[in-house]
Amino acid sequence: MESSESQEARIYIRVGDIEIDLSGEQQEVDGHLMKIMEGEEWSTALAKIRSKRDSAISAAIEAAKNSGLPNRGSAFKTLIDSCKITKKPDRVLAAIHYLKDVEGVNDLPPRVIMDLFSDAELEPPKNLSLYLNRLFEKKFLSVPSGSSEKNRNANLTSEGRAHLDKLSKK
Repeated sequence: MESSESQEARIYIRVGDIEIDLSGEQQEVDGHLMKIMEGEEWSTALAKIRSKRDSAISAAIEAAKNSGLPNRGSAFKTLIDSCKITKKPDRVLAAIHYLKDVEGVNDLPPRVIMDLFSDAELEPPKNLSLYLNRLFEKKFLSVPSGSSEKNRNANLTSEGRAHLDKLSKK
């Protein structure tokens, strides 16, 4: 005789005036969530979240510029030290995050990344291409379609951001 115990699940998401509240058996909730994720309401909620995130990042960048915070090297070194990021590939990932999301740099030739390490008085990676390739293999970085030079146009993926978040919580 097989036991057919069903697991109850609940998902509650609220973004502004958009509210999603699903409960029931796991399979049923998963099905409803998949339908919602295909709809316009989900896209609208994600757009609101992205907009608020972008506004917060812009405000933080502007506040940092106006407050006369330390130069980029010491700011990056503080990030590395406070998050206890010790492995070279993780430091390269953090450098790309810092340059793209904090400083707003879009074009990242290898010298820009290496200069950041030098400015921070951190030992630069000896083989940057090797580290970048490892980060691409782990799906921590991606390149927009149509980009010819992958290293210059690398962007953090959601997996890459999650990895950095995990490191910062250790």
